[in-house]
Amino acid sequence: MSQSSGLRGRLPNKGEKNCNVVESMAKKLGITRSGFTREALRAALARSKEREIERKHREGYLRKPPKRGEFQAWEKEQVWGEP
Repeated sequence: MSQSSGLRGRLPNKGEKNCNVVESMAKKLGITRSGFTREALRAALARSKEREIERKHREGYLRKPPKRGEFQAWEKEQVWGEP
């Protein structure tokens, strides 16, 4: 029995599935694959930076918790309701 092209009948692997998803999303958004990938990378880096900042804030407040009434003077300045 001879082997055919070798690709026929083969299931796509995870990487190929991801490439197909990227291809269809890029087409849907009207951008190139590289443009889609570039934007996805920027978004991932921004999320990573945001998580790092939040982690530093948490650690800072754990090391030095706010004192009772420390922010009370600013409460009048904050507007939380409808304008």
